[in-house]
Amino acid sequence: MITFDTLAARVDAQMNDSRRRLETLVRIPSVSSLPAREADMERSARKVAAYFAELGLDSRVVTLETAEGLRSRPAILASRPAAPGKPTVLLYAHHDVQPATPDGWNSEPFEPVERNGRLYGRGTADDKAGVTVHMGALQALASETGVGIKVFVEGEEEVGSPTFRAFLERHREELEADVIVVADSSNWKCGIPGLTVTLRGVATLKVRIDALEHGVHSGEFGGPVLDAATLMARLVATLHGEDGSVAVAGLDVFDESGLEYPEADFRKDSSAVDGLRLAGTGSLASRLWTKPAIDVIGMDVTSCAEASNTIIPRCTALLSLRVTPGQDPREAAEALKAHLLARTPFGARLDVEIEEAGPSFRADTSSPASELMREALEEAYGHPAVDLGVGGSIPFISDLKEAFPEADVLVTGVSDPDARLHAANESLYLADWRNAILAEALLIAKLDEHA
Repeated sequence: MITFDTLAARVDAQMNDSRRRLETLVRIPSVSSLPAREADMERSARKVAAYFAELGLDSRVVTLETAEGLRSRPAILASRPAAPGKPTVLLYAHHDVQPATPDGWNSEPFEPVERNGRLYGRGTADDKAGVTVHMGALQALASETGVGIKVFVEGEEEVGSPTFRAFLERHREELEADVIVVADSSNWKCGIPGLTVTLRGVATLKVRIDALEHGVHSGEFGGPVLDAATLMARLVATLHGEDGSVAVAGLDVFDESGLEYPEADFRKDSSAVDGLRLAGTGSLASRLWTKPAIDVIGMDVTSCAEASNTIIPRCTALLSLRVTPGQDPREAAEALKAHLLARTPFGARLDVEIEEAGPSFRADTSSPASELMREALEEAYGHPAVDLGVGGSIPFISDLKEAFPEADVLVTGVSDPDARLHAANESLYLADWRNAILAEALLIAKLDEHA
């Protein structure tokens, strides 16, 4: 087996290469949600494919059109076969990013800038860090293991991976592996590595209330008629109890987290304003990871700039439901829909549409690959790894597990609570990025040794 010291020395010696690759990719605005960035998506995919080819893998850019007519954004497939008797590892990440405008940024979003040990720029953490972790680990190993390597870097994670299942079916042989490493999650804190073992599911519901067929003068008709925005507020208020706990029957709830998330840390990480009372009961970690959450994430209603003395006739809200790991997201969404329909305020016209339902994930924490991953993380970071949950959802991980039920799926990542994913001033803590590269190289070396 390649020794820890050898791999650590190689990772450190090649950091300029890794940094160059990361910064080059960050400069390409590969925003999958914007048609205007289609050429940038192609450019990003070609660059990623070229980097893996430089590392000795057979690499190509792939697109797919589904039977329903959906065309995938460009993805990258790369591979190197396993030696006889050795396992194969699939390395996953994504090269597409969220949109970014200069508003709120302290530097140009697509020009990487280092400040205080963090690299700022859109995609630095989510997920071009993950892409380059895979590259750095393979470079450090230098083809000195017999472990087979397969790489899948998709280009549509930030838009919900709409062709993911079709892609798995079309390229099943090219993607099948014994161990799958997903580099798209987070650590517990800077310097403390995490292995993600649970993910909540997600459902999105669009709710529309009509109080009137059209707007009418608030002076002439106000009183007997409540406006649609008020009716929506009354309806949304039924979703939580007095303590802020979700109050929808049929949603699974459990408190299983063994980790302590200090309230002071949570308030800092979440940017909670002074005096804000936190909602729910039980440990903070369970409220974030293993209990449901419902939030209003959008609302269409008359803006203040367009306001007049008119009773608002209709209001539409978008609700995000985070589903307890293990519960079917469609079942949970139907429970929420039933709750809303049963509580239509003042007999208004109510329409509820389920727009999305993505599955949760629960890992096998006792698998040999999980144990080797924890060993690798502890050695690389110099701190024991934490089994953690993530309140967000990565539905494609369940798709991977369903497609390859015999594979161990290891969900890792490089981000931390201050990475500000999807927001202005997204950043990557460079020291942890280095450690993540080393940890992945160590994992592959350990898999080789234990084969």
